Amino acid sequence: MSLSVPPAIPASSEKSTCLLWIVAIGFFMQALDSTVVNTTLPAIANTLNESPLRMQSVIISYVLTTAMLIPASGWLADHFGTRRTFLIAIILFTSGSVGCALSSTLQQLVIARIIQGAGGALLVPVGRLSLLRAIPRNDFLQAMSFVTIPGLIGPLIGPTLGGWLVEVASWHWVFLINLPIGVAGYFFASKHMPDFRSITYLPFDYMGYILLSFSMIAISLSLDGLSDLAMQHATVLILLFLGLVSLTAYWLRAIRFLNPLFPLALFKVHSFCIGFFGNLFARIGSGSMPFLIPLFLQVGLGYSPVKAGVLMIPVAVAGIVSKKISNPLIKKMGYRNVLVINTLCVGIMIASFSLAAPAHYMSLFVLQLIMFGAVNSLQFTAMNTVTLKDLKDDLVSSGNSLLSMIMMLSMSFGVATAGGLLRTFREVFSNLGSIQTLKAFQYTFICIGLITIASTWIFGQLDNECKPPLFKGFFRRRSQMLTK
Repeated sequence: MSLSVPPAIPASSEKSTCLLWIVAIGFFMQALDSTVVNTTLPAIANTLNESPLRMQSVIISYVLTTAMLIPASGWLADHFGTRRTFLIAIILFTSGSVGCALSSTLQQLVIARIIQGAGGALLVPVGRLSLLRAIPRNDFLQAMSFVTIPGLIGPLIGPTLGGWLVEVASWHWVFLINLPIGVAGYFFASKHMPDFRSITYLPFDYMGYILLSFSMIAISLSLDGLSDLAMQHATVLILLFLGLVSLTAYWLRAIRFLNPLFPLALFKVHSFCIGFFGNLFARIGSGSMPFLIPLFLQVGLGYSPVKAGVLMIPVAVAGIVSKKISNPLIKKMGYRNVLVINTLCVGIMIASFSLAAPAHYMSLFVLQLIMFGAVNSLQFTAMNTVTLKDLKDDLVSSGNSLLSMIMMLSMSFGVATAGGLLRTFREVFSNLGSIQTLKAFQYTFICIGLITIASTWIFGQLDNECKPPLFKGFFRRRSQMLTK
């Protein structure tokens, strides 16, 4: 692939500074919107005359659209140019945000979230690609550190900001705040974003993309259909079957196609294969929690939107602090040991929220949130790095895109699964009156925790490249038993 690109921009130049801020705005918009909506779902449900336990489609529509468009983001940037693609992303994201604010039905809101998700899917990867091609390699790490800071701030302030806006104004402003940010981003990007594009490029695997996208949509809708009693069981089963058939067809086609969307050579790398499936299943639990916890605090425990948002801050802060110790811990214990033990901890912490009740001590609940945030952040760091660490240069780009897609897809599966479990347990405990909803949440936390714990077996298949003293005796005895 040959590229028509301007020369790399010196890191100290004015253009480089503008580019950094433009990409940082994109990171911030995407990160903020993925968390700010979570605390507003009960208020939105009340306005739209819907049950709060049916609002998972608002999250799924955004996340699933993002997952679908990530594989095409690089090709779109090469074909239309990074500047035009980034500007289109801002237009889609901003117009989708306005559409969300103007929605008067759940169906309208879901359609607007799809448009918003299409923009969000392009903002981060195209911005990262622009930096990669514009910034000298020796300054790239520093540049990425700068633009990812807003990505950490977004989840930190998002839930609280969403709850505050609901109480002082209305939930519509959760989406309208994107309008001035989008206008400013479009203005500066049109003037300062470099326009990289490809002169010659590999043909895009349209059929593979269609098969893979359809499988993601069908499987997600089938899971989401479990939480919607209006969708008949036959429809759910048909969607699930069609999704699996489409996924199988993509796999069989990729075996013989010269340039598949994602080369199957990726799955010949053992650590990538383990990381891929580990991310898919372990993130079902982690991905459902940003949806479940704010909803549980408001609907299950009766907290205000602001209080629910403030209680999400310890999760974000603990996650940021945990990242500082993740690398030394992994180097000391090894990926296998860290992931096996930590996945168990994540599952146990998720299940522990089933113990929460209106009479729960606030300090104990905050401690639960801090511990969950810490182990969850460590889980993400370990899973992401083990997935990509052994890929050769010719597979890094496609491997990174596939990982990004599976992260978003797993979040969609997680929210859909959590929504289905909530509706199911609510029907099971329909005779319990006022504690019906609380019981539904408690049993949902237990099931999500067990799903996460079950994924421990996947990480147990990793090569044990590090055996710290704590485990030396165990592995020595196990080795002796196997050789007898």
